[in-house]
Amino acid sequence: MSQLRTFQAILWRDVFVTGRELPSFLAQVIIQPFFILFIFAKVLGDIGYVQDDFAQVLLPGIIAMNGFLGALQNTTLPLVLDFSWTREIEDRLLAPISIPLVAVEKIVFGAVRGFFAAVLMVPVGFVMLDVSWQWSGIPGALLVIVLGCLAGGSVGLVIGTSVPARRVNVMFAVILTPILFTGSAQFPWRSLSDDLLWFKVVCALNPLTYVSEGMRAELVPDVPHIPLPIVLVVLVVAIAGFGGLGLRGFMKRALD
Repeated sequence: MSQLRTFQAILWRDVFVTGRELPSFLAQVIIQPFFILFIFAKVLGDIGYVQDDFAQVLLPGIIAMNGFLGALQNTTLPLVLDFSWTREIEDRLLAPISIPLVAVEKIVFGAVRGFFAAVLMVPVGFVMLDVSWQWSGIPGALLVIVLGCLAGGSVGLVIGTSVPARRVNVMFAVILTPILFTGSAQFPWRSLSDDLLWFKVVCALNPLTYVSEGMRAELVPDVPHIPLPIVLVVLVVAIAGFGGLGLRGFMKRALD
């Protein structure tokens, strides 16, 4: 019970710090997806380069992308800094809590920030675009985005314990950009033709694909999508797999 209270206190402290950094947090999670929506759905739609219903496909994917990548980045970057030469992670390791729970807190905190990043895009998208959702799918969509954020945080734990601070800039180009463009946020995965089979396989290996497809399955079911049960199973497996791998890396770095 004491470890649970300590876990909650550490998590609350991190959330409180987010409140103090609210302007920079909002800039981080809104600017890029806002311009993706504006250019690809609004501008290209108005001049006729994309179909009128493309916004229906894009908005759920962008919400999924914002949640997943928001959780990933907000887990990775603090970890990279904590394990840098300043060794700020030692303050957490000295707390009356087991080392694995410190790693779990990092995942949960990243997921919390990712969830808020995803939710923020809902009013932005509805103000900017002409879209309609199946509102009965909201509970399922919330489940998908929560699991997606936890999966993003788990991937972030792996990256954050693997990438040294001096290479963090390279990480965004080498890791985050491929994740962004192979996560089916901008297109339905099932609509990819056999001519792009290699790309379809690559997208299927990206956990973000299943978050995007799950959001479409619940909110715009008329769009081709991966069935929700498959989405949920893959996301749970991704959380367990990447979480376990990240925990091993965290333990190794923490005990060095």
